[in-house]
Amino acid sequence: MKRLLLLPLVFFFALSSVTAEDWNQWRGPRRDGSVGQTKWPDKLTDRLTKRWEVTLQPSYSGPLMQDGLVFTTETIDEEFERVTAYSIEDGSKLWQHQWPGSLAVPFFAAANGSWIRSTPAVVPGHLVVLGMRDVLACMDPKTGTEQWRIDFPGDMGKPLEAFGGVCSPLIHEGAVYVQLGGGLTKVILATGEVAWQVLDSQVGMSGGAFSSPSLATINGKLQLLVQTRTELCGVDLESGQTLWAEPIEAFRGMNILTPLAVGDQVFTAAHSGRSQMFDIRGGDSSWSVSETWRQKTQGYMSSPVELDNKIYLHLKNERFTCLDAEDGTIHWTSPPVGKYWSMVHNGEKILALASDGVLRLIEATPEEYRVLDQVKVADDTWAYLAINGKTIVVRDLNSLQVYQWN
Repeated sequence: MKRLLLLPLVFFFALSSVTAEDWNQWRGPRRDGSVGQTKWPDKLTDRLTKRWEVTLQPSYSGPLMQDGLVFTTETIDEEFERVTAYSIEDGSKLWQHQWPGSLAVPFFAAANGSWIRSTPAVVPGHLVVLGMRDVLACMDPKTGTEQWRIDFPGDMGKPLEAFGGVCSPLIHEGAVYVQLGGGLTKVILATGEVAWQVLDSQVGMSGGAFSSPSLATINGKLQLLVQTRTELCGVDLESGQTLWAEPIEAFRGMNILTPLAVGDQVFTAAHSGRSQMFDIRGGDSSWSVSETWRQKTQGYMSSPVELDNKIYLHLKNERFTCLDAEDGTIHWTSPPVGKYWSMVHNGEKILALASDGVLRLIEATPEEYRVLDQVKVADDTWAYLAINGKTIVVRDLNSLQVYQWN
């Protein structure tokens, strides 16, 4: 394990603060695809201008924005993994840093490529990136200087995930939380020290997980909301203790999307399984889980968003649906819209970027599937859309594009 402490401990808690506008992690500042009460126009045509574009090698990682910089990853010549920082203003390159790392996924998953796909996380002073070979690296976001790097299979003898590291790291109060081949892992952000590793489950070809953790306050307790390949769990941030767990059946253990907290309830939709809402009760050492409702809707890879007690979810059958969080009622289901899309909402509208590069502006209403406008912004993109005020960043498979509302 390579470690280098560059910052005094007195700044420990300040390092985790972010501004409301930072698109600093997987699914944005609140990790739920929301950007707050920001006004958006009613159409995209003639309102979206491309500011700049750079050609890159492949990546499915979502881009990040912080302090006037945009960060993106690449897999270089099937041999290295690289992260680069650009100026949001003009696309000038500020720095780049790379390390050895590549992995060929199994042949039946090769259609989705073998390039880096975990979305990094950034807070002032630290940028954390997970590579396909479960190498977790931390850089200074201003300079690209490496602060520490952990090769979990090489340095610690942990199993290498057959499909590669796909979980997007979460940074909270001086710690990094990420699911790896060795399980859910907590790493001290300032030093790279591993605090604990739990929920090590072996399913099919490998352990690890496809889903990314989030934070949720359930019955007054802040906890990690975690989906392994077999279970939905609440985990104590300090100790790593599992507070509660519920089995989730998915095709070959492919629980991929990020579960959604709705008050004291949690929603998930399994790959080739079903949609379920669970009520979580308890506190201290006593917790219980009960199923509120279930229905036939099958999730896939896209994580849902929630507005006004309605859940908007992209499906395995390539359609988009609106579910009632109260009882699971299907309000509407769209025609086919593509294999995957990422969503961001402002409380009124949803921006959805499909894998074929079509960006849709959708009115968030249970009345009907209502597309206000759509434009083509990319050719092949499975990376999560990023928004910061009037700036929209799209990571195409082989380019990075920055757009501006006008």
